Amino acid sequence: MKCTAFLISQVNEKDDQNISWKAIGYPGPDPARKLDPKNLHHPAANQEPQECQDKEDDTHENDLFGPLYKGIINLNQDKEISFHKLHNMGFPISIPHSKNTRNKSLNPSFIIRCDAVVVGSGSGGGVIAGVLAKAGYKVLVLERGSYLARRNLSLLEGEALDQMYLGNGIIGTDNMDVLLLAGSTVGGGSMINWSASIQTPSHVRKEWSEKYGLQLFKSKAYEQALDVVSRKMGVQSEVEQEGFNNMILRKGCENLGYHIESVAINAPSDHYCGWCCFGCKDGRKKGTSETWLVDLVESRNGIILPECEAIKVMTEKKEGRKRAIGVAFEFQTEKGKEVAVAESKVTVTACGAICTPGLLKRSGLKNRNIGKNFHVHPVVMAWGYFPEPDPWLEAKKKSYEGGIITAMSKVVANHDTSGYGAIIQTPSLHPGFFSVLMPWISGTDIKNRMLKFSRTAHIFALARDKGSGTITSETDISYRVEDYDRESLGKGMEKVLRILAAAGAEEIGTHHNTGKVLKVKQASYEEFERFVKEESSRPLKKLSTPMCSAHQMGSCRMGIDPKGSVVNEKGETWEVERLFVADSSVFPTALGVNPMVTIQATAYCTAQSVLEVLGRERAV
Repeated sequence: MKCTAFLISQVNEKDDQNISWKAIGYPGPDPARKLDPKNLHHPAANQEPQECQDKEDDTHENDLFGPLYKGIINLNQDKEISFHKLHNMGFPISIPHSKNTRNKSLNPSFIIRCDAVVVGSGSGGGVIAGVLAKAGYKVLVLERGSYLARRNLSLLEGEALDQMYLGNGIIGTDNMDVLLLAGSTVGGGSMINWSASIQTPSHVRKEWSEKYGLQLFKSKAYEQALDVVSRKMGVQSEVEQEGFNNMILRKGCENLGYHIESVAINAPSDHYCGWCCFGCKDGRKKGTSETWLVDLVESRNGIILPECEAIKVMTEKKEGRKRAIGVAFEFQTEKGKEVAVAESKVTVTACGAICTPGLLKRSGLKNRNIGKNFHVHPVVMAWGYFPEPDPWLEAKKKSYEGGIITAMSKVVANHDTSGYGAIIQTPSLHPGFFSVLMPWISGTDIKNRMLKFSRTAHIFALARDKGSGTITSETDISYRVEDYDRESLGKGMEKVLRILAAAGAEEIGTHHNTGKVLKVKQASYEEFERFVKEESSRPLKKLSTPMCSAHQMGSCRMGIDPKGSVVNEKGETWEVERLFVADSSVFPTALGVNPMVTIQATAYCTAQSVLEVLGRERAV
């Protein structure tokens, strides 16, 4: 299957096309968002962003590069230019003397000084960086991933997975029970997510405040944070034209009398784009690279260093307590890897629930909760084939087009009781991932499935997991799906199969390795019921059905006691003063819905705590 994915996602150098795409009805990069050819003749078009700082035509350059280009410094290029930019932006740089013992073991080639260093630029780090910089503090953002400006987004599946995702697109738990997707680029997960912008559910806020004692989540401050981040992202729930998968989900639910609702997105109502999992070419999806990081850059108080990996948080003891004093990081040059240090008054780790635990452990933190309580929102999918033409589904509609998540069903979500169940939504599956998830029966079978790709709808069930795992490092993730969560996914799968059939699918099936298919319109009532029962009750074990997750949470959770948590309600670690965590790893439990808004709102609140610390420092 990996070979099939490789063959289908690779392109030739001449025109970025694949010989199989015409047969399966796939255009490759979004044809509606190709770069305007006139931009290729602009003086800045073939230069790196740092070389274009003094250009006057900011509007045109923003179209080319996106609004961050003036704040991006690539240390793996000309170091003299980089130092000059840092100096001009008010970030002092020094070359350490051999007698300096503080950083001697690291042997850094230079030291940058700032008020705050933020590791990660996604929904957590991006928010805090923007808030602090706009308040007048000097902020340095370290991002492990690369910076891909709008003009450099290829919207090609294979290339985007390599360039913008952790582990080049697929990492997994130790037993490969769950495949994990996470962003690793400037903008983090907000750059490549599916736009769903759902506020923290009331039952989750109640659980976190009452069961876990976190008063933050029932406070007016958190309410205000939800409003602030939603306005910032332009969150709205109107969609002018719904895409193929969501039309089918909505139609099937309506025909069955199931719950169905619209999902708010952080994009305009006419943003009909199914390629946002590879970045937003026109910048209309409002991730952090189009919002909070813009504040950082426009304030002239912030700099983003891409392709810089944090090694450890630097600490010192003061009055018997450990205090964070910055971050050591490394970057690649022509001569090899170099190490540098960002010295700061406050340090924020926001590199995601997968990577934050490893950074804290490398930094000498011993809290036993680091890496524990790891949640993933396991997902299983079913598919339905809708041949052309269809009585109600327009022939021009394709499975990969349109808003990725604009509808959702809570028919088995249990939101009115325990809150632990499954929501039903739709995914983005381009040809490579489609071929990986589809069961392998034979070469002929997969070819026939691929020929139906553009009219094959997918709908998934996503569980708010009670089970949890442990992260030692990003390559050592232990996770087991609990029986309760398997049961929730089974109930969700049953509803998904019924929804696809009720919407008019000619064929339906799951991703179970037996590859069974039901021709719905030729099946009797008894045959249909038997198929649904068998496929939804199959054990989700021993890799029989692929499970995926794009949401990772809880590995450094927030709490009221260091015995059960890693950070306090302000987001500051119990062990080290002035070291804050601001990403989904602080969630006390799984959330149960798409986490972007909750991450940003929590990070916004944590930013206020950081401002208090910096304000006291400034007052002294």
